[in-house]
Amino acid sequence: MTQPPQQPPRPDEPSDTPPGAPNTPPAPPAGPPAGGFGAPQDPPPGGFGQPTPPPADPFGKQPQQPPAAPQQPPAAPQGAPAGGYGTPPPPAPGSYPTPPAPQPNGYGYPQAPQPGYGYPQAPGQHGQPGMPQQPYGYPTQPMQPQYGAPQPGGNGGKKFSTQMQIIVAAAVAVVLIIGAGVIYSATSGDGGKDEASSSGSTGGEGKGGEGSGLAGGSEKVPANTKSKVAFQVPQPVVKDIVTVEGSWLTDKAYVKTGIDGINGYDRDKGTKLWSLPLPGEMCTTSRHMSKDYKTAILFRETRPTKEKKYPACDQVGVIDLAAGKLLWSKSVTSATGGDRPVTFDEVTLSGTTVAAGGTSGGAAFKLADGAELWKPKTGADGCYDRGYAGGEALAVVRKCGTYDSPQLTVQALNPTTGAPLSSYQMPAGVEYAHIVSTKPLVVAADVGDTAGDGSGISDFFSLDAATGKLKVRIPADAEKYAGDCDSTEVEKCQNMAVGNNRLYLPTESHDGTSEYGDTNEVVAFDLDTGKLLGGRADAGDRHILTPLRMDGTSIIAYKEAPYDKGGQVVSIDGETFKQTTLMENPDDEAVRKAEKRFSIGSGAELLYSEGQLYMSAKSVHKPSTVTPDEKVYLVVAYGTG
Repeated sequence: MTQPPQQPPRPDEPSDTPPGAPNTPPAPPAGPPAGGFGAPQDPPPGGFGQPTPPPADPFGKQPQQPPAAPQQPPAAPQGAPAGGYGTPPPPAPGSYPTPPAPQPNGYGYPQAPQPGYGYPQAPGQHGQPGMPQQPYGYPTQPMQPQYGAPQPGGNGGKKFSTQMQIIVAAAVAVVLIIGAGVIYSATSGDGGKDEASSSGSTGGEGKGGEGSGLAGGSEKVPANTKSKVAFQVPQPVVKDIVTVEGSWLTDKAYVKTGIDGINGYDRDKGTKLWSLPLPGEMCTTSRHMSKDYKTAILFRETRPTKEKKYPACDQVGVIDLAAGKLLWSKSVTSATGGDRPVTFDEVTLSGTTVAAGGTSGGAAFKLADGAELWKPKTGADGCYDRGYAGGEALAVVRKCGTYDSPQLTVQALNPTTGAPLSSYQMPAGVEYAHIVSTKPLVVAADVGDTAGDGSGISDFFSLDAATGKLKVRIPADAEKYAGDCDSTEVEKCQNMAVGNNRLYLPTESHDGTSEYGDTNEVVAFDLDTGKLLGGRADAGDRHILTPLRMDGTSIIAYKEAPYDKGGQVVSIDGETFKQTTLMENPDDEAVRKAEKRFSIGSGAELLYSEGQLYMSAKSVHKPSTVTPDEKVYLVVAYGTG
């Protein structure tokens, strides 16, 4: 799992961190977008420079040259499982397959037996060797609430030698020929829907139009899936790093945070509809919206001055995204007393409740007028509400204990009163927990820092929100799966989706079946049993597939293309994993170059709705890697039709 870069700390940032609690620096800027196409609004003079070499792959790899073909193709290894990722093995019912002779380690090959995640264990015998580990994408036995000892990661995400790549490619080619007629099926879930109103959602739950080819949701296949650049917004000139996090879609406007406030743009043309200045820099935003397009934000009390270089993030407010108005804003003092305003780290929205939390306290407000609803209690034991997650329900991660020995509890809350409805105590060794979904309640955590890649995820926890009981714990090897959660924040997970009582995850990029270029898949885990289901969505050679959000029972995903192609947006049927193309971006070099500045790996914000894709940066700074005549963009928008 790949973690977005982290923003350098502000040296004079006021800290309300409790004694012994970590003081984590904020996240770093995404790489500056580059462009130089279409009709920019008030652009600087100039255009694109000379063609450049293929850009670096956003997943950390340079484009590869095809290896020299061998004079004699090697024989395919024996024992390679048919189908590769996501294909169930064929053991007899109630039995395990006999382990084949040892094969080279890699994707699709059985691994040597090791203790740890996902192995059948005798009761009480944690960490003992069991049956051989199933390769990538194979269904596993239902995960139990018990936790096995962590095991060292294999070499699934590492590059092989050229000779080994050719051997694996040959084996996979045979597998593809044998399995060409196989139709993947997926176990039906409970039909639950992720109905939280979030960034990119236009409200409502409608079904796909007749003949649209999509399973549920509101998205339809455009008459022409080929897109063109609709508009772009030039990046503003800044002297320092400025946070511009936050983008939303209403029925008429694309709304984006700028360096001085928030701006609404016409969804089709990009003309500015309204501009809302703020007294201070934006700190963070909620990705959720109410049905009438209201959302919550957190911003600094003032602009920086010589006396106060880094004002505190203590202002909570609500924006009417349709009208472009700040409906209300306020600060609060700590529940433990004192006159100093609470500094917040996160803010979210659930129903008619706005909830903000951080290391120095928390509070909840009425969406309509900002009236204070409740404050969580903080005691001498150092307990506090680290952060909240919203959407269809409201949940919190509450942190107690000391820095050396923290204890985290995940609670489902009554949004109106703040009273806990249920509680689940996270295992020892969890420093930060991340709420992926509130309904169903799904939590991600890096238990004992075993992920090893900074993604914040070694396991997912599927919880019963009514009782607080653990349904199932799902190990997620960081070398296999590419989900990301911010290292400290509660509601900042990306590259995954929850719906149909399933967790949809992308695999890490790996060698494809062609001579060069990476690929990956999207797979699904059942949230009741923890089983990895038999279906999968393949990105295809030299493409990387990443979930963006749910659309009814389908997943909207972005398909990142190789350096010489434009990206795509696809809809993935949540049951059959059938892919339907919704958008194909231009292959033109100038357009490609701008698009790749907003790659998934850069932490950019991507919103897709009704044949329109909006890509934007979360922070801006003075460009250092562009030529004088090269334009840099805050937003690039694409449209079909």
